[in-house]
Amino acid sequence: MADYFINIFLDEEKLAKVEEAGLADQIKEIQGKKAIQVAAREKDQKKLVKTYKVNFEANQTTLPKEGEDMLFDMIIENRTLDIMKVFIAKAHKPLEGKEIRTRVFST
Repeated sequence: MADYFINIFLDEEKLAKVEEAGLADQIKEIQGKKAIQVAAREKDQKKLVKTYKVNFEANQTTLPKEGEDMLFDMIIENRTLDIMKVFIAKAHKPLEGKEIRTRVFST
């Protein structure tokens, strides 16, 4: 069961791609707009907050354009909304920008 949802609002182009991918039954009406919702667990939510600085209100949010585009492309490519683990692995880079430390072993 999902703790949170990522909303992806659909324009005409995205709507056509969702229907072509066979996901038309997943389209919902949210705030008067057509959208798809991707389920996220609490662990995923924490990583999304760190990565994209998003605010989950009423257990729902949208991502910034770059994240939303990446997530949407992955959904269409894989033809499923059950893609959060793969998306998190690709989007959340906890070591990015950190210096690589190595140990020097003496023999």
